[in-house]
Amino acid sequence: MIIAENKSLQNLNTFGINVSSKYFASVSNTEEIKELLSLEKFKREKKLILGGGSNILFTKDFDGLVISNDIMGISVVEETDEEVIISAKSGEEWDNLVDYTVNKNLGGIENLKLIPGKVGASPIQNIGAYGVELKDSFYQLVTVNLNTLEELTFNKIDCNFGYRSSVFKHEFKDEFIITEVKLKLRKNPSLNIEYESLKKEIENRKLSSLSVKNVAEVVKFVRESKLPDPKITGNAGSFFKNPTISESTLNEIKKLEIHVPSYFISENEYKIPAGWLIEKSGLKGIKFGNAGTYEKQALVLVNLGNANGKEIKDLAEYIMKIVNEKFGIQLTPEVNII
Repeated sequence: MIIAENKSLQNLNTFGINVSSKYFASVSNTEEIKELLSLEKFKREKKLILGGGSNILFTKDFDGLVISNDIMGISVVEETDEEVIISAKSGEEWDNLVDYTVNKNLGGIENLKLIPGKVGASPIQNIGAYGVELKDSFYQLVTVNLNTLEELTFNKIDCNFGYRSSVFKHEFKDEFIITEVKLKLRKNPSLNIEYESLKKEIENRKLSSLSVKNVAEVVKFVRESKLPDPKITGNAGSFFKNPTISESTLNEIKKLEIHVPSYFISENEYKIPAGWLIEKSGLKGIKFGNAGTYEKQALVLVNLGNANGKEIKDLAEYIMKIVNEKFGIQLTPEVNII
């Protein structure tokens, strides 16, 4: 276990924001978590669990204890003729887990290829892409309560998964550190290629048959073609959630824009791409001080050089204001703003 004071977090968040934490600790197993949280020095400090730093915007220094989750390991824990349960420790890179399952030809999370961050953050956010969400393959997770140090297991129903949300983002926010995530994956999966961008690329490649590996490769190509590499351009991926609107609201928008991309969710509920709303509001590729929106995907806010967190937050609020004025839709940030 490593403990430090006044630790720079600039290289630990994908926006590259230059902030620091009062205290910082890196833990590599459950015992170290319990040892750390048992220290009298940290019992009254605010705590922040930091994974890959890919879904967070720091607007100031963190006055408390930042815990870096570095618990590693991936293994098969159970197997039948049709399914396999995989255990992944929370400090593993999410994309390494996707590669592990794809290489074993196990289906379920191939559409989530190239999503940045660590495994422990994936259920908190219920990460999703191209018609697939974590909850579709989720089986179970293990946690440590930050106050009682008790180890607790959560099944799927306990997590209350929703669109980019879970019980850990709301009711139990900042109460637990996730140490292990288990997924139930399929040996003979039905592949999800409903998104137009995936279909188009599959057609371009003239693939005679599809596999888990094919789909993962296509997803990787599509993501890389329209999203900036955080190692080069600071960003946190999609900054806003895709809003859910009523049919009447959708019809009102069609009066402004005839061709509106929308996806049926349920009776009188449609999802509309936030990136499209931002682009149609004239905000794609704009610069706002040292921050801006990405020229290829308006949903992505970028650090153009030396932006601080406040500049990016101000840009986000400006986007929300303009989109609301034009379409009457209130965007909601997907990124955790500290």
